Amino acid sequence: MGKPREDFFWEYTDEPHATRRREILAKYPQIKKLFGYDWRISLQFAATVFVQIFMAYMVRNMSWTELFIMTYVVSGTLNHSLSVGLHELSHNLAFGPHRPLANRLLGFFANLPMGVPAFITFKKYHRDHHKYLAVDGWDPDLPTRFEAKLFSSALGKILYVGLLPVTYSLRPILVMPKKIDLQEVQNLIIQILFDISIYYYLGFNSLFYLIIGTLLGLGFHPISGHFIAEHYVFVKGYETYSYYGPLNLITFNVGYHNEHHDFPNIPCWRLPEVRKIAPEYYDNLPCHNSWIKVLYDFITCTEMGPYSRVHRDYKVTSEYAILNKNESKPSDTILSNDVLASEKKIN
Repeated sequence: MGKPREDFFWEYTDEPHATRRREILAKYPQIKKLFGYDWRISLQFAATVFVQIFMAYMVRNMSWTELFIMTYVVSGTLNHSLSVGLHELSHNLAFGPHRPLANRLLGFFANLPMGVPAFITFKKYHRDHHKYLAVDGWDPDLPTRFEAKLFSSALGKILYVGLLPVTYSLRPILVMPKKIDLQEVQNLIIQILFDISIYYYLGFNSLFYLIIGTLLGLGFHPISGHFIAEHYVFVKGYETYSYYGPLNLITFNVGYHNEHHDFPNIPCWRLPEVRKIAPEYYDNLPCHNSWIKVLYDFITCTEMGPYSRVHRDYKVTSEYAILNKNESKPSDTILSNDVLASEKKIN
């Protein structure tokens, strides 16, 4: 059994997705035909939103035991599905970048059952995750040193997973704050009006079902394995992982994460085609087959934890140093002794 990590994995090369994208497009230019948008995503949103409103009506008079079970199992699952769908809309993949208003209105609509405004703020910060993947101080998806130290034990990792909706939403705002814009205010007002309506017409149980469903669904829930599966280092030398299991059906294919980072302008339901066209680029990459097992391994493996993430130094990584040479370096970048965990297979 290895020792707990005391630092992140530090890399001094550019992120791998841009390189793989260029190679694949040079070899398989037909992949460009997959670029674009898919309006059918909106149908999945509509179905999920209406089911959630119907379920909010159904739970209005349930006992606390029944309410909690329905909140965790049904609302947690469906609201997590909606949150992943908002990821698609952050890339304008429902109606295309030439129809920003349509994408934004759909995002406001899909956000409603979640009970808390999330769409616009997520969209604003998610761009940085793609542009500055793993760059210390710039990628909002990276755990901070404070989180890594605080949640390094087995119990700490259980709490870390349970608090994912809190840390995931507050970390970008606290670490790299951006000015609140009009669209965020619109998102907030629309959400408050919806929540008030639910409480007024259906009561406390229904509002509890929606809001707590979001907190439970994005916390210690089987689908939350994707938060850990996507970029936590399970195999030395690899920083992004795909998941090819059945839960992709209700999570807008978020499991196809290598494919998505390689081609973020391909709608979710076309991502499997990328792997079919260029299998030699994906079949040999380590991947996950179970998000539940991801959570189990993350908590029980001593070497795993919030430190199990690749970080890139802003000054050293050539691509970012050149592109952003006139920008000030984000604070809190500390070089490590590059201690690497033992290589292990997953699933």
